[in-house]
Amino acid sequence: MSNRRQEIEEERYRWLGEFPTKTFAGGSALCIGAMGTSPVFETDEGLVVFDIGTNRHGRRIFAEMRKFSDKPIKYIIYSHGHFDHCFGYKEILEEIKEKGWEMPVIIGHQNLLHRFEKYRMLDKYHEWINSMQFASITKRGAGVSAHETLDPNKVLQGNETFIFKLGKYTFEVYHDMGETDDSLWMYIPELKTICAGELVANTYPNLGNPYKVQRYPKHWAIAMEKMLEKDAEYLVRGHGPFIEGKENVKECLSVFRDAMHFVHDEVVKRLNEGKWFEQIYHEMLEIYPDRLMSSEYLKPIYGCYRFAIHAAYRLYHGWYNTGNPTDLFPAKATDISKELLNINSAETYLEHAKKLFAEGKLQLALHILDIIINCEDEIGPTELLLDAFQLKSQIIKQKVKDEPSFIAANIINAGAIQLKPKIKDLRKKLR
Repeated sequence: MSNRRQEIEEERYRWLGEFPTKTFAGGSALCIGAMGTSPVFETDEGLVVFDIGTNRHGRRIFAEMRKFSDKPIKYIIYSHGHFDHCFGYKEILEEIKEKGWEMPVIIGHQNLLHRFEKYRMLDKYHEWINSMQFASITKRGAGVSAHETLDPNKVLQGNETFIFKLGKYTFEVYHDMGETDDSLWMYIPELKTICAGELVANTYPNLGNPYKVQRYPKHWAIAMEKMLEKDAEYLVRGHGPFIEGKENVKECLSVFRDAMHFVHDEVVKRLNEGKWFEQIYHEMLEIYPDRLMSSEYLKPIYGCYRFAIHAAYRLYHGWYNTGNPTDLFPAKATDISKELLNINSAETYLEHAKKLFAEGKLQLALHILDIIINCEDEIGPTELLLDAFQLKSQIIKQKVKDEPSFIAANIINAGAIQLKPKIKDLRKKLR
């Protein structure tokens, strides 16, 4: 395994929360490792908690918090409404009921409530896509029901800033769009600490996701600029260990800012030059700066640069991506494949796919194999069809092995999982 690949694997574990809980800011704060990092701040009057993780990590977060302090929780801030940041509330509510404490002030943006409503409307859809996106860590997707939420009781509107004091500390809560439109981040001036939520993680920003809605690269870059103005000494990221030291914090925020300005501005430049997506995408891959590609803060563990190009493009352009009228109202892929088989035999396509595979041209080989696979009903249960399915499965597994992005690897692997029953059924029929 290459050093770069090993680094990516280690950072992926950290993204999942596999790092030690640690105090910081002179012992006044605790950073709890979970899938969705959870920082806790102790004051004379109680605790402030920024994000509470998943329902599966809630117990761990609660246990670590209670080792740190037995004071009641006075404030909970949701960085945004994704399942790994605001669903670990069960143990917190049980404690409040048991001890007769008042409910904490729960702060979230107005768009978080809209997000929960959307999740409830599309519950089966999100269960389906999450079962693929998170397939390597769970067989049933996120394992969260949006019908069971702990909603904020202090809802920030628009670009509203909310500032409160607890004990000797001031907590400044800001709204900026980035991965989501409901993002909040927090600054504690006395502790020189930023809690960034998903606006900063130990990965290239999740700026584009093949399954999910629009991200906002320009707004995200502006959020980084606002954070840089704070001159913080600690940066608690939404995933991965916190960053300590002014220069380290500055470098992380600066490279995030530069990455998002770059992908946004270069896509916009090419849109203004009248280029279509395919040309933009491949040009962008060629000009990705070495400084960003090699940055320790931009490893493609979860988000990745390739996805970000899509996100920046989608901000300004519709679904007609090619400029080719053939693609405006396309024929079915199965019908196209049938016509191609009228021109050349399935055997010819299979042999060519094998040749491409041997040459390391995996993506092209997949396209050729799909000509055969799309016509499985016409070809019938034959050894040739089985070979095509098995070769596609082999190629997909190779691509998964070579893919650093958690999201991309899971999506690609979902294709291999879907092929398993087809291969099994074909083998049975051919016995």
